[in-house]
Amino acid sequence: MSLIEFENVSKEFKIANIEKGVLGTVKSLFHREYTVKRAVDDISFHIERGEIVGYIGANGAGKSTTIKLLSGILYPSAGRICVNGISPYEKRKMNALGIGVVFGQRSQLFWDLPFADTLNLYKKMYRIPDADFRKNYDYFIELLDMKEFIKQPVRQLSLGQKMKANIMVSMLHNPQILYLDEPTIGLDVVTKRNLRACIRQINKERNTTIILTTHDMNDIEAVCSRIILIDQGKKLFDGDMDHFRKNYASGVEFLLEFSDTYPDWVPEDDFQLAECSDLKWKIIYKGETKASSDLCIYLINKYHPDNIWVSVPSIENIVADFYMGGAKNG
Repeated sequence: MSLIEFENVSKEFKIANIEKGVLGTVKSLFHREYTVKRAVDDISFHIERGEIVGYIGANGAGKSTTIKLLSGILYPSAGRICVNGISPYEKRKMNALGIGVVFGQRSQLFWDLPFADTLNLYKKMYRIPDADFRKNYDYFIELLDMKEFIKQPVRQLSLGQKMKANIMVSMLHNPQILYLDEPTIGLDVVTKRNLRACIRQINKERNTTIILTTHDMNDIEAVCSRIILIDQGKKLFDGDMDHFRKNYASGVEFLLEFSDTYPDWVPEDDFQLAECSDLKWKIIYKGETKASSDLCIYLINKYHPDNIWVSVPSIENIVADFYMGGAKNG
């Protein structure tokens, strides 16, 4: 049995239709019509212990709704959810003991208290034994580099410090699963890089299963080995990053620059001449997976350019093309 089983799950919300103006408001008091929105639409996936999965989609795709279903905040309209052997919405307290949740735009911290006091409150809330608390306290203070602000009131912490604090709070009780919803939103480049390294280390050293939702594809590329793409509540792709790149990338780009003249282009099945102007060629390789260095050597020997550059499409561009309809089926 998988650690997380999400089978044919749908979640519908009823949205009231209220006409404009005072008359419309009064009318809605006596007779109200609703529109049903399906935020999650018959989605299925299984996640094994120790996986880091990127769960991505556009605004309103259903990412946060899925996290709330998994954490027991919402119950499904249809389908089956099993997290670590239990139903999260039927046994919410038991489920909460096995998960940690971080919402990037919501805080679990107490605004006016020093962060150290917040930790003690969570220790009592989760009934964490003294030995486990001290072990986790020392581990995360070191891992997240939090010594300098542990005694500061939360209101005085920077955005990055608050995010580190939220991650520590969510991991104090040794959860097997960590849900991260937009954990790097609003953070600077250096803080994002450090936070990604911490997430990888938590997974590696503690074998924590992590589901990461984010709009920052650099988070996905740096942390995840598997991605699930959704759009308008439906699952579009579920697989490892290498498979996604291989099947949906537009190809490796090569830019060839010539000094004064350039040779004739020789058409090939695996290479496409995308642009040709001002003594520069942009060539896209769409063939079988090969080392970029070998492809560079091949083009140099064939066309003898003065300079050559290679560019591998970023995961962000591949995902953007996928959503814009550039993906091929299968």
